[in-house]
Amino acid sequence: MSSSRPVTSAERELGQFIPLHYHWTMLQDEERVTAFRDAITHFVRPGMHVVELGGGTGILSSFAARCGASVECVERNPELADTARRLLALNGLDRQVQVIQADARDFVPSRPADAVICEMLHVGLVRERQTEVIQAFKDNHQRRFGDRLPRFFPEASILMVQLVQQDHDYHGYRAPVPVFQAPGASQPRTIGLSDPVVYSQFCYDESIPQSFDWTDTVSIVQSGELNAVRFLTMNLIGIVPEQGSAMTWRNQFLVTPLPSNSRVQAGEQRTLSLKYDAGAELSALSESLKLSVPHQVPQRRVA
Repeated sequence: MSSSRPVTSAERELGQFIPLHYHWTMLQDEERVTAFRDAITHFVRPGMHVVELGGGTGILSSFAARCGASVECVERNPELADTARRLLALNGLDRQVQVIQADARDFVPSRPADAVICEMLHVGLVRERQTEVIQAFKDNHQRRFGDRLPRFFPEASILMVQLVQQDHDYHGYRAPVPVFQAPGASQPRTIGLSDPVVYSQFCYDESIPQSFDWTDTVSIVQSGELNAVRFLTMNLIGIVPEQGSAMTWRNQFLVTPLPSNSRVQAGEQRTLSLKYDAGAELSALSESLKLSVPHQVPQRRVA
């Protein structure tokens, strides 16, 4: 089954056609791989049917296969689909995992799915098509098999923003450009001026937002030079209610420069707004940012 949709230039550049060497890096992301492995191992049982949308190298499908599930691994990029077939065969899992080269938005499984893996995730849910692909799969699955939906990995995502002071000086060369940061690493160039604030949270088996439109006041907790906004995305890969716990994975942080700087003091507030579509380019996210001082209505004096 091949893809019926044309491939856009943006998708070839990155999007759904992420180059192979990026996937080698993802294999080494211990937090990511461990969270998916632990969640899949906890919930998937022998005899289940599992679908992976955007299968990449096939490693997440391999976890389900090792649990005794039959797996349909959907990958749009033909080069990557061939690579997944080769690696799954190398690991003796090619009989349990069928790699299908297709657009995940059009895919309908051969039988009802018990679980769906979809790690097309980017910080802020930009660039990749996580929400679009899962919503399309839900629609296709329900039309074919009825209202019951499978379990999704991840189960939920929490999107946050933080006002920061970012050092944009590189050996005397000023370059206020977007910066990606490893979540667990020290970031001496970044000073948090506010606590992280949630601007969207949702579960993938419920209504999935295809766009984000948010405005709220943010409290300054650290005085400094406000010149950037940091985006943070927490993914709950598997939620275990009886234990009050979850397997979690954080996307890379993204620090986006603001068009102008402003000096802020602890205790002040700023109004931040953003508006962008899920899967949009990074530029759409940064261009939507607006920051202002909250409007205060003067109190009337009582005679």
